[in-house]
Amino acid sequence: MDFTRRDSLTLAALSGAALSAAPASAQKRLSGGPDTSRWKRGYDNQRIADLGNDTFLNPLIAGDHPDPTILKDGKDYYMTFSTFESYPGLIIWHSRDLINWTPRKAALTRNIGSVWAPELTKHKGRYYLYIPTKNPTTSWVIWADHIDGPWSEPKDLNLPTHIDPGHAVGEDGSRWLFLSGGDRIRLSDDGLSTVGQPEHVYDPWRYPSDWIVEGFAPEGPKITRHGEYFYLITAVGGTAGPPTGHMVVAARSRSINGPWENHPTNPLVRTISRDEHWWSRGHATLVEGPDGSWWAVYHGYENSFWTLGRQCLLDPIEWTADGWFHMKGGDLSQPIAKPKGGTAVMHGQPLSDDFSTLALGSRWNFFRPAADERSRVRVADNTLLLDARGKAPSDSSPLMLIAGDAAYQFECDIEIAEGGTAGLILFYDDKLYCGLGFDEARFVTHQYGIERGRPANPHGRKMRMRVTNDRHIVVYDTSGDGGKTWRRFDRGMEVSGYHHNVRGGFMMLRPGLYSAGQGTAKFKDFRFRAL
Repeated sequence: MDFTRRDSLTLAALSGAALSAAPASAQKRLSGGPDTSRWKRGYDNQRIADLGNDTFLNPLIAGDHPDPTILKDGKDYYMTFSTFESYPGLIIWHSRDLINWTPRKAALTRNIGSVWAPELTKHKGRYYLYIPTKNPTTSWVIWADHIDGPWSEPKDLNLPTHIDPGHAVGEDGSRWLFLSGGDRIRLSDDGLSTVGQPEHVYDPWRYPSDWIVEGFAPEGPKITRHGEYFYLITAVGGTAGPPTGHMVVAARSRSINGPWENHPTNPLVRTISRDEHWWSRGHATLVEGPDGSWWAVYHGYENSFWTLGRQCLLDPIEWTADGWFHMKGGDLSQPIAKPKGGTAVMHGQPLSDDFSTLALGSRWNFFRPAADERSRVRVADNTLLLDARGKAPSDSSPLMLIAGDAAYQFECDIEIAEGGTAGLILFYDDKLYCGLGFDEARFVTHQYGIERGRPANPHGRKMRMRVTNDRHIVVYDTSGDGGKTWRRFDRGMEVSGYHHNVRGGFMMLRPGLYSAGQGTAKFKDFRFRAL
């Protein structure tokens, strides 16, 4: 299917014509979103950070990649993120230059709860992932001898009152998890159990009382040893809410046991105005670049696009003669010189899928899957076969993607069995989604997480369906002849409110597909393109 055809770009053409004639300073105002011409483009026209001229432009990894945890392992870098209710989860991303990243495999395949702020580390040749969850609230550990696994079964560390474990090794070789609230707990030498009870060791720097924040919420502690100090990086101010809330603060100590001295210029990162390009910036980890330079990875929301979730950002730092460090990237709205050295891998991945293989865990993820969810899905003859479950997206555990652009379009051939219902959706969670589905007689319109309308379906049990999300304006088109001609569906939507500050949950609005009712739905020739 050719996405450059005029009939496939109705909304994009309208906005694109206006943007092409407008100066760069006006493009964001006209489009209601970021100036998309500033980024280079990769798979499926998705934006990528590497500008190809020894500079990069944030986001480092676009779309919902929050709470980054990064590991430098020789010449390789590995990173993963909070994956919440999506499984397989904790996809490991790989880089050799700190700028270009490729997803590899998911480390977590069994649903153990909503995954928040993990910690990826390596100790004495073994990889560990420390994983806090909600529902149940605790922390787990899994381990592997190779970054691609196999990873062990999750082991419960029984930490019901803390989140965001950050691994540290003391000057005496002792192992610790630093926790939310300024607490820590000792680990056994093998890293697979805790010793004793959590203890309070650090009172984070407190911002002035008249700042506009979501709440104090000290979280995301990360320890980096550099020179003669241990550096403790913490997020405070709340991770969403007001754009000016989230921030990065630091402290240091000559010993893992403290005392901790707060950075004299805290906070090191904070959004100070809603006019900045990146909002709610925080949850940082320090990492050394391939050329010996130093950087911080953290997350932030893109201005006006909470729907894209918290995106991964990269900020250069410099060490000063007094043994402290400072962030150099400013508000991160401008290109930044790349670290030198290293080798670029192909960045990102195609979201289009011919279903020759089942890319479950790297590309597609189930929402809140049951123990037997994996048995519902398979591929054969370039077709995704998805057995029906539930009555609607809310209880069908849809398959979803992470899209990192403010405007995009996706389409697919869909065929349902007798008694089946299937379609394409934009899914935040089981209470907030929109989309279009159909049974053999009628369409079903999904809006605000409920089913609202059932007009007649002229195509029967097989059609091609297309969804366009152009900076929160959503339209649907259907075709009964494989995409040669299209018919606009008579319901458009505006979805800028489908995000955390409305619904909670810290997630993003994801493209997806679902199969409900009875039988097996067939999906073929899935095409995605950023606009």
